[in-house]
Amino acid sequence: MIDPALLAEASWTTPPAAVEQEGGLRVTAVEGSDAWRHTSYGFVHDDAHGLLAPFGARDAVEVSFRLDFTEQFDQAGVLLRASASEWVKAGVEVSDGVPQLGCVVTHGTSDWSVAPVPDWVGRIVTVRASRDGDAVTVRARADDEEFRLVRVAHVDPALQLAAGPYCCAPTRAGLTVSFTAWRRTAPDLALH
Repeated sequence: MIDPALLAEASWTTPPAAVEQEGGLRVTAVEGSDAWRHTSYGFVHDDAHGLLAPFGARDAVEVSFRLDFTEQFDQAGVLLRASASEWVKAGVEVSDGVPQLGCVVTHGTSDWSVAPVPDWVGRIVTVRASRDGDAVTVRARADDEEFRLVRVAHVDPALQLAAGPYCCAPTRAGLTVSFTAWRRTAPDLALH
């Protein structure tokens, strides 16, 4: 379920090509949209479609979507953002023909970590980001499996963040992501 209270306080970082809100949230990305800063590629993209609401210093957010996209660099998940140069995105991105569970952490420049999840295709993926102190812990799962740890990332505890679902389509037009849930929860009690 998409939490109506989150929708009421959220705004887009960059408006998508289209949005439908019946039975969830269907978002169609603009061709060429992405989020990345400098590293390896040498470019800056700051036009991913994030629907973000305030995110506290001790808070957690979960975003769920159907993994039914297949084109190079199609991606969806959760975005935590303070500014154009301070953000974290985590979710599934298609890379070299394979869906990859990954996370990009950006403190001025971006990094990227991935792990293949081809068995998640056609399933509901949930990405959870839990913030406490100077860390954001990212976990993910398919359907009702146990959450697996994706990343523990440093985030300045003084930063004012906003968080929510995001998608982008760096290489094509026509990517539509079906988000099935977006909810705020209590932060994780422990890392392990």
